[in-house]
Amino acid sequence: MAFSTVGPPDGENVCHEKKVEIANVQCVIDQVNQTGEQSGTNVTEGYKGNQATTAVPITVPYYQKGLCPVNVHWHLGTEHLSAGEYDETGTGPTEIAHRRKLAGKARQGFQCNLYDDSEDMFTSHYDWKYCTDMEVGQTYEVHWPHSTIGACGTVNQFQSPFYDGVFCYSELLTADTVINENVGVQAQIFTIVNDEDYYYPDLMRGMIVDGDFGADVAKYTGSTTGTSRDNDVCSGYSPITWQVDRKCHMVSASTFDKMCADMLSQRDDMSGDVYPHGSRALVADHLAADNHSR
Repeated sequence: MAFSTVGPPDGENVCHEKKVEIANVQCVIDQVNQTGEQSGTNVTEGYKGNQATTAVPITVPYYQKGLCPVNVHWHLGTEHLSAGEYDETGTGPTEIAHRRKLAGKARQGFQCNLYDDSEDMFTSHYDWKYCTDMEVGQTYEVHWPHSTIGACGTVNQFQSPFYDGVFCYSELLTADTVINENVGVQAQIFTIVNDEDYYYPDLMRGMIVDGDFGADVAKYTGSTTGTSRDNDVCSGYSPITWQVDRKCHMVSASTFDKMCADMLSQRDDMSGDVYPHGSRALVADHLAADNHSR
């Protein structure tokens, strides 16, 4: 399928290089945690981490608190774990994952339990036009960073890297700003199928909420993720709110390709996010917040 990548006229990108730099830190020194709670964690219903926190996650849809999506990107496999949905028992195709591993590229996280190599929709070829390094049958965890100080409602709303979008108007931050009330991430997990019955046309702009999609969501405070962090080196961007769909869902390959086309039509150059990023190792219990809720 062909989609438009025509963007708006050239103009000033007010969010360019607005990232606020916060260095990674050693997670634990002398048995004392050195930073705030981390992500991605176990989000199985009933799970709570062991790191005590006074931070309270946003428990209503982000738009109700004035946050807008400022980026979309995704990870190969999942960074979170939801027992029976996406966990160590999940399966999927190995061709691209194996090739990327050999090339020293993306670390693969957990996979969904939906893959069935006896069904064509999990194995048939899709001609990707806009996304790269993608694979039918594979599991991806999609993240939509949200912020109250992004360029909400403008042509500069979506940014890459996402930090530019999150901190676009960082001058509005004060000493009294509660970051986890102003920055949050939605996460939703998909297995890609080559079947147009699973097409959703607007994945760029946020989590799908439709029937089982977005119906069972874990809410907690954590951090930014990515493979520069693990259980020894932690993110300094903490605490922020996370809202994570506990279920695996199927969407068509064209859903993702349309999202990539939409990304390529933004004023900011989002070409650095149209492929799967590596997944951070699951956060250990001692680094996970004790405030997980439904």
